[in-house]
Amino acid sequence: MKMHLIKTLLFATALLTRFTAAAQEKNLRFSFELTAQNNLSVPVRLNGTDSLHLMFHFAADAVTLTTATTQKIRSVRFETTDSVSSWGGTGNTSRFSSNNTLQIGDRTWEQLPIWEDQYSGKGTDGKFGPHLFNKKALFIDFDNQQITVSDHFPVKGYQKFKLIHKHGMLFIEAAMHVGRNTYLNQYLLHTGYSGDLLLDDAFVVKNHFNSLLKVTDTKALKDAFGNIVKVQKATVPQFTIGRFRFKQVPVGFFEGKLGTQQMSFMGADLLKRFNLIIDAERQYIYLKPNKLYGTVFFNG
Repeated sequence: MKMHLIKTLLFATALLTRFTAAAQEKNLRFSFELTAQNNLSVPVRLNGTDSLHLMFHFAADAVTLTTATTQKIRSVRFETTDSVSSWGGTGNTSRFSSNNTLQIGDRTWEQLPIWEDQYSGKGTDGKFGPHLFNKKALFIDFDNQQITVSDHFPVKGYQKFKLIHKHGMLFIEAAMHVGRNTYLNQYLLHTGYSGDLLLDDAFVVKNHFNSLLKVTDTKALKDAFGNIVKVQKATVPQFTIGRFRFKQVPVGFFEGKLGTQQMSFMGADLLKRFNLIIDAERQYIYLKPNKLYGTVFFNG
């Protein structure tokens, strides 16, 4: 009888261990810091030795480290150099390392490839994206500065939007309102862009925004490889995402030859105003205003 009880207890303990492990595998929760530049900075552990901060970037499809970071750590061994392109230009090269481990929260990825970039968000050592959480739903909670990964989340109280897939990236449709006219466009969800809206060249030219919108400033931006592009800064009177309406939203568009900027961005300063749920199939995004909804727009 006593041996039977011990076996029963051991079986129950093993079952509980498997259940706990499965629950941990199902739900991953980790914190981020929303920096002054609107970057989502996540603490990580690389190759069991290096404590870093990586930017969570909606449009990133790989783990990358900056050259400044790779110069000060020793756990990453680069094997090859390859040509890559970026939104600021072509002809860039990047070093590649094929076998690394990355820990975020209590989850570890093994045999992970890493690329080298020149830049990331200020105060971060590189970036990663939703590609690490394939076939999992994401809940980005700006109120509590936490990201949760699971199979699904309740969406009551959220507004649902169809996600548009282009070149492996996620876009959402929204509208600019200037005078009596409404201008629909598709915007890349881009938490790597600190501002609000950045317009693609074709959209600007087609609708004559360079003359319709009053340019208030010109600023220089650098992409991940240090390519510099000049951005004209203006303000759009109204901008709507479904039923959500914003007034006097900062907008930028590129100066230079047509074709430099081929897609429009919805940056982190707009996205941070919502708690966000992205479903596991990457078909829909759900938005709910949070405590940052009415904050002053970022002018960096």
